[in-house]
Amino acid sequence: MRPIERDELEPLATGAWILGTGGGGSPYLSYLNMCNLYADGSQVNLMDPADLADDALVAVVSNMGAPLVGQERLSDPAFAAKPVRMMEEYLGRRFDAVMSVEIGGGNAFQPLLVGAVTGLPVVDADAMGRAYPEAQMTSFAIADLPMFPLTLADIRDNEVIVARAASWKWMERISRKVCTEVGSIAATCKAPRSGAEVKAHGILYTTTQAIALGREVRRARRAHEDPVAAILTAANGKLLFRGKIADVQRRTTEGFLRGTARMEGIDDDRGVRFEVAFQNEYAVGWRDGQVVVTTPDLICLLDSVSGEAIGTESLRYGQRVSVIALPAPAILRTPKGIAHVGPRAFGHDTDYVTVFDDAVPTEQRS
Repeated sequence: MRPIERDELEPLATGAWILGTGGGGSPYLSYLNMCNLYADGSQVNLMDPADLADDALVAVVSNMGAPLVGQERLSDPAFAAKPVRMMEEYLGRRFDAVMSVEIGGGNAFQPLLVGAVTGLPVVDADAMGRAYPEAQMTSFAIADLPMFPLTLADIRDNEVIVARAASWKWMERISRKVCTEVGSIAATCKAPRSGAEVKAHGILYTTTQAIALGREVRRARRAHEDPVAAILTAANGKLLFRGKIADVQRRTTEGFLRGTARMEGIDDDRGVRFEVAFQNEYAVGWRDGQVVVTTPDLICLLDSVSGEAIGTESLRYGQRVSVIALPAPAILRTPKGIAHVGPRAFGHDTDYVTVFDDAVPTEQRS
């Protein structure tokens, strides 16, 4: 276990925003919250998942809802910790550590906010290795672990406990309906995980990965190098397209931010049209009408100058962007993983299409 230093918070925000693939909510406001907490004397410890006892109890936390709403309705550390305390009261047992359900976007900071309030260490792991919008899109769901109980709280003093659910998809449907009713943003504590479950089925060391990725972006900027190229090198990614945003169609429905963005190519991609579809996160990319990349590959839109990630709620006409793909964690690329998080899980009538030669499961190879 080691302390997360104050100068690691900004790299964490930058790296997590990239890994968010457009979703998870902007980390900026949570980053400012953490800066204030550190200025007041708080410090959060990062725990190696290998150090978890098998019978340790781990809280899995997140902000749930539409990213666009998250920009308007601000949360705070006490709000983040509320469902954790609710879960402890329901279980009659204290947690030993806390982790995020997803490393992408603002949810990378959710366990840090909880840790600052409760003193719990933050496990260096998550259950996605990126961001995804639905409860069944996690490594824990792919492993068929229990999906209940779940606690949820909003800023109006509403508290909800989902004691049981018939399946992961039913847990998603029930909790999403509640989230929508309270304004499409809520703090949640997912089904508790044991230390053994985290070590066996979590996606490990992703907080460290996000910090390292953010540091590389900052290093490239200081050296006046191309930060997008630095990201590709650091994360073994591939550049798919450079252009500018020509059109955005976006709507908030059923607690999600859904839509498409169309881009026109510049420089080497002049004359090319690229389009992405998203449900909180970018899910499918088309180049001149041909599908060239899909989830679970990480599809990221970056500011071509700064290398900063662009969330689906922040897309604007005229932005100059680079579209890149990063490889997904191995568990997401298995046939069972693709059933949970592949393009058909988002309603797209296409098989998994990847730009990484070694990423396609054997039975999908032609």
